[in-house]
Amino acid sequence: MRSGILAAVALAIPILLPALPAAAQLLDPDRIVAAATGDFDKDGTNDLVLLVAPAQDKADEDHGVYLFLTGETGKLTLKEIVPNLVWGAYDLFGQNASLEAMANGSFVIVSHNDAIGRDRWEQRLTIAYRNNEFAVAGYTYTGYDTLNPDAAQSCDINMLTGKGKANDKPVAITGKLIYLRDWKDEMGRKPCGLE
Repeated sequence: MRSGILAAVALAIPILLPALPAAAQLLDPDRIVAAATGDFDKDGTNDLVLLVAPAQDKADEDHGVYLFLTGETGKLTLKEIVPNLVWGAYDLFGQNASLEAMANGSFVIVSHNDAIGRDRWEQRLTIAYRNNEFAVAGYTYTGYDTLNPDAAQSCDINMLTGKGKANDKPVAITGKLIYLRDWKDEMGRKPCGLE
């Protein structure tokens, strides 16, 4: 799978590098963890999102998200870099973060732990393009304790409307537009009682 990602991104590198004025030297293709394409801004052209591991000198940080839109000339243009956003081990089974493009033009950032310790979980952030910015439209979390399966947790909230469910019970928060650059996991975890 990783070789497929790198092959797809290698084709895009000649387009990406001019779009990354100061960041061009920072985007080592070996740091790309996942890639997804879709018409995120709904203009009829494919856009690109990359999940990028931190540089070696920032190894204590989480993965960053690089967001590209296809401009009027047909070239990808860097819209935004959101650093230190997505937890995940780099090339470690059971903890690799990933991206999924959705048919409706949004995409999902998936992080999880299926391998280490007794707490197993998956978190999904649904990202939509709103008001010319990328925003968190949905937060989904599932988790369980391998030594106590009855202690399972689940949460699914539409962050735009504020409606959702936590452990199969209705939960409501004030729905609002939260841009991806402003997102903190506590914004979804707290209303779900996952602190």
